[in-house]
Amino acid sequence: MKQTARSATILLVGMLFMLAALGCSMTNAGPDLPEPRPGVVTDLDAFQEFIALAPTPEQFREVYPGVVLILPGDVATREYRADNSRYFADLDDDGNITGGSFQ
Repeated sequence: MKQTARSATILLVGMLFMLAALGCSMTNAGPDLPEPRPGVVTDLDAFQEFIALAPTPEQFREVYPGVVLILPGDVATREYRADNSRYFADLDDDGNITGGSFQ
């Protein structure tokens, strides 16, 4: 019985170590993101610098929570907005934003 309990403990510790290592490897190794910028986009130069980082849609929403992100294939109305509150993104093969336009 002692051997079985010891084997189970070793197995459990090994599994916990593997989960911890997996968690560390899943952290975002991408670019350093700027602080969140609430509201609509007013600084177009800073916005273009951010887009040049090729952010993921999740990173875009984190940094620009006040801008509606429209991805390819999303259904959206085409009303005119002049306040830079809706961005139609272009994605690369990896799903990162590489460009787009405000509409």
